[in-house]
Amino acid sequence: MIDVSAIGKKIVETINKIDENEKERSCGQIIYSGDGIIRIAGLRDVRYNELLEVRGGYHALALNLEEDCVGAVVFSGEDKISYGDLVYSTGKTVQMKVGEELLGRIVNPLGDPMDGLAPLQTQKTRPVEYPAPSIMERGKVNKPLQTGILAIDSMIPIGRGQRELIIGDRQTGKTAIAVDTILNQKGENVICIYVSIGQKASSLAKIITTLRNAGAMAYTCVVCSTADDAVPLQYLAPYSGCALAEYFMYQGKDVLIVYDDLSKHAVAYRTMSLLLKRPAGREAYPGDVFYLHSRLLERSAKLSEQSGGGSITALPIVETLAGDISAYIPTNVISITDGQIYLENELFNSGVRPAVNVGLSVSRVGGSAQRPAIRQISGQLRVNLAQYRELAIFMQFGSDLDSETQKSLSRGAKMTDTLKQRQYLNYSVQDMVILLIISQSDLVDKIPEKKMTAFCEGLLDYIHVNQADLSASIDPDQKVSDSLRQTILKVAEDYINCSMGDDAEACSAAGAGSAVGAV
Repeated sequence: MIDVSAIGKKIVETINKIDENEKERSCGQIIYSGDGIIRIAGLRDVRYNELLEVRGGYHALALNLEEDCVGAVVFSGEDKISYGDLVYSTGKTVQMKVGEELLGRIVNPLGDPMDGLAPLQTQKTRPVEYPAPSIMERGKVNKPLQTGILAIDSMIPIGRGQRELIIGDRQTGKTAIAVDTILNQKGENVICIYVSIGQKASSLAKIITTLRNAGAMAYTCVVCSTADDAVPLQYLAPYSGCALAEYFMYQGKDVLIVYDDLSKHAVAYRTMSLLLKRPAGREAYPGDVFYLHSRLLERSAKLSEQSGGGSITALPIVETLAGDISAYIPTNVISITDGQIYLENELFNSGVRPAVNVGLSVSRVGGSAQRPAIRQISGQLRVNLAQYRELAIFMQFGSDLDSETQKSLSRGAKMTDTLKQRQYLNYSVQDMVILLIISQSDLVDKIPEKKMTAFCEGLLDYIHVNQADLSASIDPDQKVSDSLRQTILKVAEDYINCSMGDDAEACSAAGAGSAVGAV
């Protein structure tokens, strides 16, 4: 006798074991190809953002789902794809390769290595588009992420899990701040991801060389899409970098990701949208350009301990034109992020570097994550600088000054000089505590204005060599005691006497009279 039920059961088991890829795929034909855009007729059951396979081994991304055709952008081979070629659906979204193997590597937005080294062995992937963590999955931002830059860590602190925008005109030091922050994560157990969007290949090569020379590539991955890459790759780059960051975040690790820069990202998306004949809105950007960046930046978060406790700290960069922060893309990104560091062209040209405008820069979260020692000392710093700049502007009209006003101007100028910092010269928290204590004390009256920056660097070198115990005795997570403050001031006074000698005495005697000429 034939057991029909056993045969039926066997058939069902066989069908269930058939791999997803072996199912029948939808197939269509290209009816238009040009400018990296293809239109496909006859393609059924396609989803938005689905990866499509073009005959010849090329891939495209479905973006327009119209009634009679599908509009897609191709990642490569646009000159090889022609009218009539067959296109197959895959049922998958774009995936990014992830894993520890990517640290120290340079990859494109699809996860393929671009550094000429061995192929990546990882088999792990993550979708480049992924939902942001829910409110219940998030925790408080209460742990600082030190940039090593005195002006930022003292007045615009950044916490792990925060999104802090770096905004300013071209050539004002935006990328320099981001690179310095990556360099400062050495030994801090923070994984860094640098995403290049539409940059010149030569600029990117300089950044990679800097990271390699400083030994930062050991904990950094560079996701690059240069200016000569296809527009879809530039569009995909930040999402691919975020997918890699999420892989580490959900393992409970802290990640820093830099998007350099989102202005070019928006332009790439506008280019694709206009070629796909989508309706244009303000400044010719499509209507969903806000969603373009909000769904990216919302994925940066500090997870709660129940969710693993990992974090993604985002430093998006946006370029302005003639300092106009009220333009479309800048205002969009400012409203999404938790604060901004505004770099001013006039400050940069006058030699104040980093050229941080304290009045327009703000951190809406990081204050609760600031180290207690820094918070205690820098409480009045922002107010004092704002008062000095108002007074300096008033002085441009010219008038006689009393000695107290001259003293305020001199101290303000010296505080500004203290905040000047050479690129790649990162300060530890202990160094910052020392500089902030001295710059707000009466000792600065003994230092000539033109020598303040050199004095700060020389003093730190002196303490590191001769007073190493002093730095070790400063606990960043405790308030600075009066006795420790007096010890720091005593060491600084000794250094002033031995390094400046007659200059210090002359400066004290003359008061701050030179401030008038400086202003």
